[in-house]
Amino acid sequence: MNKPVLGLLLGGVLGVFDGLSALLSAPEVAPDILGIVIGSTFKGVLAGALTGWVATKYNSMTVGLIAGLAIGAVLAFIVAAFPQPDGSHYWLEIMLPGSVLGLIVGYATQRYGRSRPITS
Repeated sequence: MNKPVLGLLLGGVLGVFDGLSALLSAPEVAPDILGIVIGSTFKGVLAGALTGWVATKYNSMTVGLIAGLAIGAVLAFIVAAFPQPDGSHYWLEIMLPGSVLGLIVGYATQRYGRSRPITS
């Protein structure tokens, strides 16, 4: 499977678990879990596709890990920056799983993704 498709699929699957982790880290959001899971899945798909694209450009595990971590963290930061109705933020609860998702996708796309054959 090529790297962007692998990143997209893995990001989507991990995005579901990223969203479900909200039940563990912030149980008070249980009534909103469906929207959280949908949003996290979208965020995971986007992070996976971007990380897979970077993985096609740079065939380096280090670059893949850093890119995945950075992309996951930036997307999670954007979501965490939106305040709750009481003005609080869930920085750690959103940024930690989002960053780990990016790190895993960065590793998997470099390790298991297939690069395009070089043509001249």
